[in-house]
Amino acid sequence: MKPDLTDLPPRFLRTPEAAYFLGLSGRTLEKHRSFGTGPVFHKLGGRVVYAVDDLQAWAERGAVTSTSDPRGTVLPAKRHAVAPPAHAGRYRR
Repeated sequence: MKPDLTDLPPRFLRTPEAAYFLGLSGRTLEKHRSFGTGPVFHKLGGRVVYAVDDLQAWAERGAVTSTSDPRGTVLPAKRHAVAPPAHAGRYRR
């Protein structure tokens, strides 16, 4: 007998559902994905999906308690300069 899957909550969300879950537009979530500033995502076949736990963890990284607190670690959806690795140039000859 097959298990009844209708009672299980969704574990993975496609981009539109994940964006709605986070209160973002789908395009903003796509930008975060392309710039590497967004939540962890998975590729299943050719489809991008987000685990609900990963979305919640990413949102929690931006949590602050007041406007005077340092910003959370969620970056805006734009290109950021990549910092060179700590060991860059260490073994130059």
